[in-house]
Amino acid sequence: MNDRVTVTVDQHIALVSLNRPERHNGMDFPMLDAMIDVQRRLRRDRSLRAVILRGEGPSFCAGLDFKTVMKEPARAAIKALQLLWPFMNRFQHWSMGWRRMGVPVIAVVHGNCFGAGLQLALGADIRICHPDARLSLMEAKWGLVPDMGGIALLRELVPLDIAKELTFTGRILEAAEAQALGLITHLSEAPLDQAQRLAAEIAMRSPDSVAAGKYLLQQAWRAGDHSALRAERVWQRRIIGRANQRIAMAREQARPKGEGAGDPTPFPAFKPRRWT
Repeated sequence: MNDRVTVTVDQHIALVSLNRPERHNGMDFPMLDAMIDVQRRLRRDRSLRAVILRGEGPSFCAGLDFKTVMKEPARAAIKALQLLWPFMNRFQHWSMGWRRMGVPVIAVVHGNCFGAGLQLALGADIRICHPDARLSLMEAKWGLVPDMGGIALLRELVPLDIAKELTFTGRILEAAEAQALGLITHLSEAPLDQAQRLAAEIAMRSPDSVAAGKYLLQQAWRAGDHSALRAERVWQRRIIGRANQRIAMAREQARPKGEGAGDPTPFPAFKPRRWT
């Protein structure tokens, strides 16, 4: 573990911060390693209810810090050998690792969100951006293609022609345009505050239901009808009748008639979530 990525947990909500503000949180190898370590550690915390992912300083993440990385050519060459792996490599875990979390991950984006930074944000379940945010799949600038999970994640958000345009050009999008294209969930002048409110709202629900809902949607969204319907049945079987589902039912049945669905605090009787 190093100081490139910091974590604080409050009320079962983890705040994960990229911590290289002097370089606009440009990703170097220590940051990559730290991010994967954080993902691994948080997956083991079954009391966790949500993760908020943000960047310190003026930007969320300005992408791969080529200048720093190329100061270590031998290490860079060894890392590049991961392109030969027949399975997900560490660079792809940078974004895709958040998909394995059994809790919602909310990215809070401001300033520059380029290349590896955008792919990291795409790995979150929800993206809340400040209007000053600028987003780009910038790999074309370096004669490369996105290879840190970005293409797999883009499939869920934009049509093929839009993904091609963004990949071919490396064009920088202002936040409003990125939202119109489907890359951003919400725009907010106070994105961290909104993310914290959303995380607290999610924490009112059964952690089993939230985890199962996340995995179900990831499995079913691009699947055919047969596979999607099967996934519904499988995940419902895993939670129906279990302790947290019974708690949720009792809670709703005890609600005074006519009362709204909102609750002021997480329900303390919920058990820790069952899956990582």
